[in-house]
Amino acid sequence: MMSLVKPRVLVVDDEPGVRKALQRGLRAEGMDVVTAADGPTGLQLAGTGSFDVVLLDIMLPGLSGYRVLERLRKDGVTTPVLLVSAKDGEIDQADGLDLGADGYLVKPFSFVVLVAQVRAVLRRAGPEAGRGTLRLGALAVDRGLRQVHWHDEEVALSPREFALLEVLVGRAGTVVTKDELLRAVWGEEQAVTRNLVEVYVGYVRRKLDAVGAGALLRTVRGHGYLASDAQLDEVITP
Repeated sequence: MMSLVKPRVLVVDDEPGVRKALQRGLRAEGMDVVTAADGPTGLQLAGTGSFDVVLLDIMLPGLSGYRVLERLRKDGVTTPVLLVSAKDGEIDQADGLDLGADGYLVKPFSFVVLVAQVRAVLRRAGPEAGRGTLRLGALAVDRGLRQVHWHDEEVALSPREFALLEVLVGRAGTVVTKDELLRAVWGEEQAVTRNLVEVYVGYVRRKLDAVGAGALLRTVRGHGYLASDAQLDEVITP
């Protein structure tokens, strides 16, 4: 994830009060937070690879946190995961770590400690965290190889077009403003205006249209741009 974009956190917990409290608190800490209330939804969202860290409760309806984590690692999703559980037994913690968790928090926990763990995980992940593959439906954005595929067909993008699509798919389901795109894609370059963002979004959209993926990139009038699909629209809770 680019440094000029807020860290993106997925909170998967079946307790509405916990989701609301963590969403409010983490947003106050400068993070972009998305929540899910069950295992299958959490798996679908985390499977996009578009989060910097996942806070994953173990006891979830539909699919346990253990199984969600197991599936993510099996599918090659390397996003850091902090397991959250009311169980504090050594065996429970060992099981989670063996499955690929990056940490384990026991309820009830201090919010200050949770934030410290999240920031520590983000630091440890470092630059390599932004090199995994982002997925949105059949669209795959390989940040390591700098390639984009729709199903098996490659979508040829210029470096700037790739950077723009990477930011949008990297925040799939969340509206990204023109100013955020300017900062993330063009940085401190002089004489760059919002109109240039519109031009490059148009370039990317036309190339996605050419392979049948144009519907994934939408304009949200007065706000910015959104990368999403029908399945993500159904489950995401900003």
